[in-house]
Amino acid sequence: MAEAITGQLGDGMERAIRSIEASRGRVIVTGMGKSGHIGRKLAATFASTGTPSLFMHAAEASHGDLGMVTPDDVLLALSWSGETAELSDIVHYARRFAVPLIAITCNADSTLGRAADVVLALPKVEEACPNGLAPTTSTLLQLAAGDALAVTLLERRGFSASDFRVFHPGGKLGARLLKVADLMHGEDSVPLVARGTPMSAALIEITGKRFGCCGVTADGVLVGVVTDGDLRRHMSGDLLSHPVETVMTASPLTVAPDELASAALGLMSRTQITVLFAVRDGVPVGILHIHDLLRAGVI
Repeated sequence: MAEAITGQLGDGMERAIRSIEASRGRVIVTGMGKSGHIGRKLAATFASTGTPSLFMHAAEASHGDLGMVTPDDVLLALSWSGETAELSDIVHYARRFAVPLIAITCNADSTLGRAADVVLALPKVEEACPNGLAPTTSTLLQLAAGDALAVTLLERRGFSASDFRVFHPGGKLGARLLKVADLMHGEDSVPLVARGTPMSAALIEITGKRFGCCGVTADGVLVGVVTDGDLRRHMSGDLLSHPVETVMTASPLTVAPDELASAALGLMSRTQITVLFAVRDGVPVGILHIHDLLRAGVI
């Protein structure tokens, strides 16, 4: 594959990408047998990375599923030999209605290869199967070629982690893509006192909001934080009469609301802290506890 991509396969990849980018519809992936199973996976990968796509079973296409295909779509057909009989009606349909057809095959001179607008000519290799029969190496190459198309389209469209999360809201992957704003406690829950506040009032704020700390602001901007550790370090008989700025830790670590929650967890782990203030332009807008991240499944 590495050698082929510098030649005919690479040219085909670039043409295929331009064809998909120029379309106003979807990528309709089709195939039969093991190629069909690979095609189904590729359709899912395209769809989840910003390229609308669906899988059409090659055998069912001749019995009404060709109605899925519109002139605005692009057909992506997988066949190692290029002579899969079930693809015949799909090829005729593509040619009749001028639907762009991309072929992934090892035989550019096959029926499918000659009919296609673009051919991704995979290198002819032996199967890993000891009998040389079961699709193994061939399906791996088909998968690699299709994934390369999907990732290239993703990159050229600037598909971000935020975009990715729209299509992956569930499971561990969805949790990893949550943002701080999705999990933080809002402004009414944020423990805050102004610079100059006596520690007696700060302790009431810390106790009432139950995060084990409070932020210190000056003109609305977060300038420090008072934690349990700060209290222990400054413990004295007249502690409650001290102004909060004499006890606080200045320039505390913060996180932006738009930051990924996984990044916030990484910061907490590296610095061994359990709470982060979320700030926007220096102004505290929320607070995030490590328990919020663990409950959401962020790891």
